[in-house]
Amino acid sequence: TLEYNHVLEIHKRHLSPVVTAYFQKPLLLHQGHMEWLFDVEGNRYLDFFSGIVTVSVGHCHPKVNAVAKKQLGRLWHTSSIFFHPPMHEYAEKLSALLPEPLKVIFLTNSGSEANDLAMLMARAHSNNTDIISFRGAYHGCSPYTLGLTNVGVFKMELPSGMGCQATMCPDVFRGPWGGSHCRDSPVQTIRKCSCAPDCCQAKDQYIEQFKDTLNTSVAKSVAGFFAEPIQGVNGVVQYPKGFLKEAFELVRERGGVCIADEVQTGFGRLGSHFWGFQTHDVLPDIVTMAKGIGNGFPMAAVVTTPEIAKSLAKRLNHFNTFGGNPLACAIGSAVLEVIKEDRLQENSQEVGTYMLLKFAKLRDEFEIVGDVRGKGLLIGIEMVKDKMSCHPLPREEVNQIHEDCKHMGLLIGRGGNFSQILLPCTSQRKLKLASKISLETCLLSPPLP
Repeated sequence: TLEYNHVLEIHKRHLSPVVTAYFQKPLLLHQGHMEWLFDVEGNRYLDFFSGIVTVSVGHCHPKVNAVAKKQLGRLWHTSSIFFHPPMHEYAEKLSALLPEPLKVIFLTNSGSEANDLAMLMARAHSNNTDIISFRGAYHGCSPYTLGLTNVGVFKMELPSGMGCQATMCPDVFRGPWGGSHCRDSPVQTIRKCSCAPDCCQAKDQYIEQFKDTLNTSVAKSVAGFFAEPIQGVNGVVQYPKGFLKEAFELVRERGGVCIADEVQTGFGRLGSHFWGFQTHDVLPDIVTMAKGIGNGFPMAAVVTTPEIAKSLAKRLNHFNTFGGNPLACAIGSAVLEVIKEDRLQENSQEVGTYMLLKFAKLRDEFEIVGDVRGKGLLIGIEMVKDKMSCHPLPREEVNQIHEDCKHMGLLIGRGGNFSQILLPCTSQRKLKLASKISLETCLLSPPLP
């Protein structure tokens, strides 16, 4: 293998100058097995970020590996101008997991590409232009989706993503409204809630803000509305119960379609349901998915109704060279089988709830843990200066906690506008005994003062 300093030199000279690597001394990884990662020096890490919430069934899962090797020896690639069984077998399996009328599948290669296509579908079907997304939303970094993405570090001075409008994120922790009964989560914000039974004041206030966007910032008719069922990159932000249902109705009244971005919330990660939109009791017009769909293999999809698919076909002879690749589809099928056979959705519910409740105890004990939130194995821990102000903990202090977790053998993610939110979003597979011991050690080790 290449010597570490030589790797750093190659990276500096030949790869993107954008600084994305975690840690003062970036990890040089050599091998992965289930929930574990190993660097070139032989150090072992419990992976609680899963390749940015992507490795859904574990690194190098033996069943997925076996299927990939078998398909690799049979047929690597042929474009969709030719038919091949893996694509049709996968389409049948995936469509069976989605409710009517979401039955038409467009296979792509990444979440950004899927959201690009969904934007095009919404505009082709509605004959409108304006698309709404939340502040704090992350829907990709392609020139088109940059208009939907509203996390500050991803915005740029050059024009991109025209026709996109941001609306207030109904964040019940950091936003102006929210209480102790708002979230569909085992852990609620420590804000007190004064709502009457069957009434959510926060939801009503945020809906008024959404109406204000519709009345002032977009045309009378809109193309669509994008929403992650739970925001991922912005730090696992959850909306008040009932908000998305009312927002979808308002968008449809304006002629728009509703798009659920399931790139981080899909495939059983939330535990109680297979898809994030199901937790809100809504039925989108378009669903986009990626990341966990292929357990890290480049694969994504857009699923929509026959009506919307036909609207796109009338406007565009859509084609994708690599979408529906035989190897990708074989892997995608294996991932679906493993999720079912290993009961990984149920595991997400069980282990995720356990972790959330443990982290909530840390929140109650330490002033710098401002909020713990999430559902299943999509979890956010917001670090603050103090619970009174809720100002983000300075980046250098969060950096130190992040580094200390790594030194203890635990890899976790970061999110939020100020990188102040820790994201322990592990793969959905069951944690073995060694993993549980490691988890307990990290949970019981207090944050730095």
